[in-house]
Amino acid sequence: MSTPIADPVHGLGLILQLGRRAREAADATALGFVVVNETRQLLDYRQSAVWIADRALPGGDGVAALSGLPAPEQNTPYGLWLARAALHWLTLAAPCRDAAHELPEALRHECQEWLPAAVLAIPLCRRSGKAFGIWIVARDEPWSQDEMSLAGEITAVYAHAWEAFLPRKTWRDHLHELLANRRRTRNLALAALAICLIPVRLSVLAPAEVTAKDAFVVRAPLDGVVDHFQVRPNMPVKAGDALFELDTTGLRTRLDVARKAFEAASEEYRQAAQLAVTDDERSKQELAQRKARMQEKASELAYSEQLLDRVRVKAPRAGVAVFSDTHDWIGKAVTTGERVLQIADPARAEMTLRLPVGDAIELASDATVTLYLTTAPQYAYDGKLSYAAYRAELAPDGTLAYKLKADFDGGGQPPRIGLTGTAKVYGGWVPLVYYVMRRPLAVLRQRLGW
Repeated sequence: MSTPIADPVHGLGLILQLGRRAREAADATALGFVVVNETRQLLDYRQSAVWIADRALPGGDGVAALSGLPAPEQNTPYGLWLARAALHWLTLAAPCRDAAHELPEALRHECQEWLPAAVLAIPLCRRSGKAFGIWIVARDEPWSQDEMSLAGEITAVYAHAWEAFLPRKTWRDHLHELLANRRRTRNLALAALAICLIPVRLSVLAPAEVTAKDAFVVRAPLDGVVDHFQVRPNMPVKAGDALFELDTTGLRTRLDVARKAFEAASEEYRQAAQLAVTDDERSKQELAQRKARMQEKASELAYSEQLLDRVRVKAPRAGVAVFSDTHDWIGKAVTTGERVLQIADPARAEMTLRLPVGDAIELASDATVTLYLTTAPQYAYDGKLSYAAYRAELAPDGTLAYKLKADFDGGGQPPRIGLTGTAKVYGGWVPLVYYVMRRPLAVLRQRLGW
């Protein structure tokens, strides 16, 4: 019989010492030498071996260490028998003090030839609990319960140290383990198919802006240069309020010329009228010509006065003045009919979207639209599609996009005109696999041309 360690403190010290030696091991070979040889300080045994699975050795599964040998041989009769026996011991859930009886009949008979009578097999386990190897310790005397406890503690230390030298599993290894079970593979395939067929709502994102609905467009009444504005952007106005004025320098000069021409024509007509009283028929004919000329100049004078009155543009109705910065317009030349600003009703607003060509989907005439403003992304504004352009146009950012418009759902005050954000446009219901693969397939078709 072996002499057990009488002092528990001494046994604990040996475990700490062996644990330190295991942590200091430079590689798996050095660690195996500590396990099979130096553990004799803690346990009395005659033979010891370590068998490691999970490709810890260059040649795959095999004997990692043998007591009394610096490097084990894999293809020796003892090594081949030990590998077959270790495959059975690898299924042990706990240390077994009579491991020989756990082997099949043929291996049990050969065990008497290769190992002493008392064979202790202890599985080396990962942190997850899965065994990656077996530590075999054998001697002639049976193992006591105290020795079993010490062996279990030191084995946990060795397993923790050895796990650092085990190769990391790649994603291919995990996938192979996952697909190794046919039933599991079939269930996973059915689950993946079911997930791919889950119906989801197809949707796309597009930049959006809150714009005025049915706004009145204020245009330039005549060719000229904008002189100054009486209103500011987003300023409330009433019907008849002055909005902006054009430069009057050219018109006033034209009015002075027309007035002088009218005065000259009037004087000529007066003189001709005096001569026509006492003169001949020729003077009467000149009187008619002078009168027609005076009427012509009077019409030109009246037209010049009308143009001068039209340089001040007034609001045709109440609302909010919608235009860019006043400094962008002052001094700018405008032509007749050119849009300068809009008069909008704050209570009547709509969404204007620019849907990129690459994101275009089939949309219903009343598709649902949800707007998320940049200034308040935590709030959502719902609406219905009211207009979709037939063809794509060049957007302000230089991309081709379809212009869409949507009305806000009633029941609340719409956002302020001019705010921008992102709108989500909802299409029909499609399988999840189509929702995920729609864009990649479109890009692939463009690249491959099929």
